[in-house]
Amino acid sequence: MSGRIPEGWRECKLGDVAEIVGGGTPKTNVIEYWNGEIPWITPRDLSNFNGRFISKGERNISEKGLINSSARILPKGTILLSTRAPVGYLAIAENQMTTNQGFRSLIPFKNTDNIFLFYLLKNNVEYLKSQATGTTFGELSGSVLGSLIFPFPPLPEQHAIASVIGSLDDKIDLLNRENQTLEQMAEAIFRQWFIEEADEEWEEKKLLEVTKIAIGRTPPREESYWFSTDSKDIKWVSIKDLGNSGVFIFNTSEYLTLEAIKTFNIPIIPSNTILLSFKMTVGRVGITTEPMTSNEAIAHFIFDENTPFSKEYLYFFLKTFKYDSLGSTSSIVTAINSSMIKDMKIVIPDYITMNNFRIQTEPLFIKIKNNQKQIRTLEKLRDTLLPKLMSGEVRVKL
Repeated sequence: MSGRIPEGWRECKLGDVAEIVGGGTPKTNVIEYWNGEIPWITPRDLSNFNGRFISKGERNISEKGLINSSARILPKGTILLSTRAPVGYLAIAENQMTTNQGFRSLIPFKNTDNIFLFYLLKNNVEYLKSQATGTTFGELSGSVLGSLIFPFPPLPEQHAIASVIGSLDDKIDLLNRENQTLEQMAEAIFRQWFIEEADEEWEEKKLLEVTKIAIGRTPPREESYWFSTDSKDIKWVSIKDLGNSGVFIFNTSEYLTLEAIKTFNIPIIPSNTILLSFKMTVGRVGITTEPMTSNEAIAHFIFDENTPFSKEYLYFFLKTFKYDSLGSTSSIVTAINSSMIKDMKIVIPDYITMNNFRIQTEPLFIKIKNNQKQIRTLEKLRDTLLPKLMSGEVRVKL
């Protein structure tokens, strides 16, 4: 990369500030190569990973698997960078681990702060993607990665920049952990009251009898003008957005124009409405924070004055429901349809129990929502500061 270099900084190749290491996969048909004690990371492990530090993935390998493959032990603090399918996933090794061949990991030399290097790469993900080559899928080779040039400040300034951005991410991590705890507390109450200690006298009704259920729609994808990234348009929720949102949905990756909504009669989902994914990835649940729309793989549930339970109750009912009971486990991805969702049986607790549950859980959900708002503010501040600090436009006092 080129540009004006701040005084005291120098341009360095990545290969001069870190050792770049590939990964490997032991033979999958050799049982003794797997299920050992060594964490083994793949790009899939980072596909929905929003943190910085990772300690393990879905699978471990054994010492034999390590010896009989090109996988290599990476020390704590190593920067993991996926370099194919896709390029640009990033994490920091929280402990010793290995990766598959989809990574080029960077082990920083003594003159490089590993947290600074992580943020430097994070700030340049699009540039890294542009350096990938290949026809089937882009791949960033170790030699190309090592040859890429970036501006580096002196080590004390690297530490200071990493500390500023890291402190924002520390606060974000803290709030995310708090939200996980709050949700777990509310779910524990739900499970105890309505699963473990459920009253056999409580009535069961179909969801369509107690809520109005509607399904989203998708305009023709080949007609791209119906979609936008303009925040003035209406947010359009996808299954991926549900997976990334937390309890409350604030952000979507795409929007629909008002003309698209009118032309295709796409339902507008009111604020504070519960959403459920029931196709492809089944069982993701979220709550809208403003009027939104969704695709046809997502159902939403509108309450009226006669709905006999709270939003928090329906949230956990949908979150904990065993969806494989609606179809065979082998075909669950395609077996569930909107009729099955509407016919799902939900237990209706007595009024006193339901009201007590609402009184206990509603404040927890309010706190979660407020935390998510604070997280968004901190993320915007971090994302604004990051490029300015990495370019030297904003300097940190030492």
